[in-house]
Amino acid sequence: MSFIPTVDLAAWRTGDPAVRRDIAESVDGALRTAGFLQATGHGVALEERAAIRRAARGFFHLPAEAKQAYAVKVGDRGWLGPGAEANAYAEGGESPPDMKESFSFVSDEPTGDPAVDAEWFRPNVWPDEVPELRAPVESYLRRMRTLSDRILELLGTVLRDDSGFFTRHTKHPTWGFNINWYPGTGRVGPAAPGQFRIGPHTDFGTVTVLDREPGAGGLQVYTDEHGWQDAPYDPSAFTVNVGDLMARWTDGRWRSGRHRVLPPPEHAPDEELMSLVYFYDCDPGTDVRGIDSHAYLRSQLTAITAD
Repeated sequence: MSFIPTVDLAAWRTGDPAVRRDIAESVDGALRTAGFLQATGHGVALEERAAIRRAARGFFHLPAEAKQAYAVKVGDRGWLGPGAEANAYAEGGESPPDMKESFSFVSDEPTGDPAVDAEWFRPNVWPDEVPELRAPVESYLRRMRTLSDRILELLGTVLRDDSGFFTRHTKHPTWGFNINWYPGTGRVGPAAPGQFRIGPHTDFGTVTVLDREPGAGGLQVYTDEHGWQDAPYDPSAFTVNVGDLMARWTDGRWRSGRHRVLPPPEHAPDEELMSLVYFYDCDPGTDVRGIDSHAYLRSQLTAITAD
């Protein structure tokens, strides 16, 4: 069995007790060792993801001066250009900035609390040059919110036999969504020593739901037993990992999935990959084993901002 097992969410919902028990054991074991799963049975069509990629590619291939109009810092809504982010900084590591560009969207439905809304629930930015991006992204974000809660219900059942254990704290949660673009060496040049498309790190929230493309410069996952390994790929599956808040919430039973994205391969200079990354958190003000969840999130977002 792969160190990252595939979980059929439809089978979890409809299976008999023996099927559900097997799934629960697989989930618990994987999150103890790697912090990663693959999820099928989610109901999100491949074409929905392809539509976002088609529109986003139009933005990323714009001239730099056009994209600059949307430039922001990490954690805000808009374009993160080359050199904006260095994920390895969150681990205290030294590395050059990540070799990617991103367009970021963040939770945008106001709570009615002016202070909370000013920090976490402001309107998103939509690039005028690619108006076809907005509709598929907004539809996808609704699906990701629903899917993330379904995953949290599974995890609550596995951990405490309580499907609402986590979702009681996702009534009005924060989330982030990055469209990450990884150009090839033909555009960005060879990697500097210690440089990655995304440096080694763990995510910060509860769960991350990732739709990715296969490539030579792709995702690797770290385990204590095997070190760095290429993550298995299934085009029908989402790659799911737990983040720092979830690891803390479980008192360390489940590990925050450590991962990286390899630098663009010199032997495939034209490789261009795009990932759709949905980061799910919890309601502002949630106490996670003695820490303020959103004070932690803000500190980590600040930490990965490259100077």
